[in-house]
Amino acid sequence: MLQGRRAEARALFERLLALRNDVGLLAEQYDPQARRQLGNFPQALSHLALTNTARNLSMTTGPAKRRANAGRTPT
Repeated sequence: MLQGRRAEARALFERLLALRNDVGLLAEQYDPQARRQLGNFPQALSHLALTNTARNLSMTTGPAKRRANAGRTPT
């Protein structure tokens, strides 16, 4: 998305969402051959990245542009 490839980013994000378990969690690892999640289910690390990505995909501008404009006052 940050490279202007929003459609590709959204498609990849949708693929990731399809990997979640029945309660919407993602494990630390994923085995693509066995098509199953492995390891623990961290409550912050992977899910924070997931929610940040969802937010970034829903915005019209990327996070770098929003940060650049954050300190400016409207004229």
